[in-house]
Amino acid sequence: MASIVTPGTVIGNADEFSSGEGTEERNGELIALLTGLVVEVDGVLTIQSHNELLRLEVGDYVIGQVSRLHEKSGEIRVMSVDGKPNRSIMEDQMYAQIHVTGICDRFLHNTADAMRVRDIVRAKVTETGNVVRVDMRSEDNCGVLWAICPPCGSEFKAEQNGDWNVACPTCDNRAFRAMADDFGGSTGMAALNGGNKRWSGDAEALFAKGSAGRATYIAEDVREDGTPRQYFRFEDSGGRGGGKQRAPPGCKLFVGGLPNDVTDDEIKSLFEPHGDITDFAIMKDDEGNNRGFGFITYATKDMATTASKALDGHRIKGRRIGVRDADAPRDKKPKRERPKGCRLYVGNLPFDASDDDLAKLFNDHCDSVHVQWATDRGGKRKAFAFVTIQPESAGEEVVSKLNGTDFMSRNIKVDIAKPSEKKGGKSARELRAIAEEEASGKKKGRRPRN
Repeated sequence: MASIVTPGTVIGNADEFSSGEGTEERNGELIALLTGLVVEVDGVLTIQSHNELLRLEVGDYVIGQVSRLHEKSGEIRVMSVDGKPNRSIMEDQMYAQIHVTGICDRFLHNTADAMRVRDIVRAKVTETGNVVRVDMRSEDNCGVLWAICPPCGSEFKAEQNGDWNVACPTCDNRAFRAMADDFGGSTGMAALNGGNKRWSGDAEALFAKGSAGRATYIAEDVREDGTPRQYFRFEDSGGRGGGKQRAPPGCKLFVGGLPNDVTDDEIKSLFEPHGDITDFAIMKDDEGNNRGFGFITYATKDMATTASKALDGHRIKGRRIGVRDADAPRDKKPKRERPKGCRLYVGNLPFDASDDDLAKLFNDHCDSVHVQWATDRGGKRKAFAFVTIQPESAGEEVVSKLNGTDFMSRNIKVDIAKPSEKKGGKSARELRAIAEEEASGKKKGRRPRN
């Protein structure tokens, strides 16, 4: 029989045929490993390919490049096999895994202590199952063949200096590599690995720093004339990579409670009279809508303090905004103080009345008036307000005179505002919920009419 198949194609049953070249038995089935023709000879299935791929076997010596490193393992991209034709490697064997204990005869805290990404290595294949595994520790001809200096990119040279066995001739960086005996084209280099020796105190101190100790920093640019390269920095940058400079403590204000329909220009015009604004940001959602808060930064702390005192509690389109120091700890942020005096509740108000209209009604009966109109979340006024008057002793007299009076064609209700208290340990919301449950129970208990 003859047909063209691709890798992964089931070409027969293991009970009827035997696995030949280019095939593999998996769970009782014969699977094609190559693209080509299926040929059966004396019960053995093989794949004849015009572009044969190389398949790794246990005992092969592979040449590869370190492509990935983890703390206790690494990954090597296989490029060729010693002593075998120069063919492409099977796709499922292109990468091999190595454990930290299979690198060299020294204790390694991390795979990066003995090799780095882009190093060229020789390793011996120990497993070829679902994962290809290799080892560099068992033989001197296995190990790092070629390596470059991470900071500057120059080629490392073998040079013993304590625990370090490679050095960079350009930037004098020193490191350790688990070298193969023919590292850099020389011979006898495996002896520089210091097999079975303990690390010195300096090396252990470096390894103990973890990732920070192994981090690679770009050295001075010595590839040209030896002078450090000048990099562009943003003006007024506050750190690496540029960016805005952080304002001194007390200069940045948080502004909350903003109406959804207020514009940036309206907010900025409100704060500009109080000082020099150096930064202005109103938070927006993904659709560009105002999220109700923002941050305003002044040139000095005194300007920010003046603006906070003048505008905290200020009304914008019916909503009272909050302004405070954005850097102050949460437990030290100032709370808005209620005006002193007798607080009155005023209900059944006309919606077209203003704060000034309501204040004029009370001015004839007291010395001072402070109006606080109730609004919903959208800033729309409700039909009631709270009016604080002085002197406080005039409260009862003002209630008796104004309760039930006509105000812009509405008979308003005026009473002493009662502080919110919990009754019997339960809030007003809890009491309302209980009342609703009781009312529901009474409805369920009614007898049906005949």
